[in-house]
Amino acid sequence: MSSPPKPFEVHESGAYLHGTKADLAVGDLLVPGRFSNYEDGRVMNHVYVTQTLDAAAWGAELAKGDGRGRIYIVEPLGALEDDPNVTDKKLPGNPTRSYRTREPVRIVGEITDWAGHSEEQLQAMRDGLADLKRQGLDVIYD
Repeated sequence: MSSPPKPFEVHESGAYLHGTKADLAVGDLLVPGRFSNYEDGRVMNHVYVTQTLDAAAWGAELAKGDGRGRIYIVEPLGALEDDPNVTDKKLPGNPTRSYRTREPVRIVGEITDWAGHSEEQLQAMRDGLADLKRQGLDVIYD
């Protein structure tokens, strides 16, 4: 297994990545209009992708579900825009290389040898997200 992901470091392939717990196959399409991986009952208007292994790992680790986290290499089939959930308020300039699209995204491969975040990092992130929810600040701009 590789070393833990580094924030803001573009994956060596330069490819777009999608982190989830869904068990998908090459050729499958991710499409808008599906339930969120992170918020019960929310239907998403976009599919989210990144070019950093770190952001994809967070997606895989924090997604709902019982399966293992997975990071897929994906090919967007339409235009991408910066993800405003990350770029507008938290990290101007899009250092996480996080994007979204209203078009389908095709699975073209899977990264299987990635190392995730430490249990301490995961707990700190979960605690931070729970705190945002308690304050009513867990807004997703979709």
